Amino acid sequence: MPTKLILLRHGQSEWNKHNLFTGWVDIPLSLEGVQEAIAAGKQICNIPIDVIFISSLMRAQMTAMIAMSEHKGGKVPVVLHPGEGKLDEWAKIHNPKAEKLTIPVIRAWELNERYYGDLQGLNKRETMDKYGEEQVHIWRRSYDVPPPHGECLADTAARAIPYFEKQVLPLLKEGKNVFISAHGNSLRAIIMKLEGMTKEEILKFELATGVPVIYEYQNGGLKRVNG
Repeated sequence: MPTKLILLRHGQSEWNKHNLFTGWVDIPLSLEGVQEAIAAGKQICNIPIDVIFISSLMRAQMTAMIAMSEHKGGKVPVVLHPGEGKLDEWAKIHNPKAEKLTIPVIRAWELNERYYGDLQGLNKRETMDKYGEEQVHIWRRSYDVPPPHGECLADTAARAIPYFEKQVLPLLKEGKNVFISAHGNSLRAIIMKLEGMTKEEILKFELATGVPVIYEYQNGGLKRVNG
């Protein structure tokens, strides 16, 4: 079977539900987000997965683990803790059979959501009332205009794409299936690169929460096979 890449935007978070700017604030999933993660897991349950990447934020981590609870492969995700002292040293698995039935899970801040700076925690509707809908739309949707003290999509792309090319792409070339659970903007940046989208095209591209986007690695490139 062709090597596969699965991209999954986390399910609805508690602050998504309350219409608040979240960014790097570490908010868990809402109940609806949990249900979205379960539904996503059912969609990918029969795709073999060799490596999992997650952002450093809880909502992406919860989504990955809940989705994997539906997986039919019989392997257990194990979060790696390189460089974290005893947590790294004492997490060694001493049973080769058990280790063979695990999937390494790698955390990467480079896959985090766009940093929303001074907007984090603000209600989106109230922010539009204060600054105007046009200004907030520019902060949210322009490619290279950041919110106050935050990141624009170009900034997010500048960390997410190099990480993908250095850490994920080599695994795909080796024939390993990779599952990434991350965020709307970090994944949109990666998709922009994979599909050769222009700045204008990526701004119109919407990525739904809890809906897997699947690619196949063929002839040195990645082609989307769903959505």
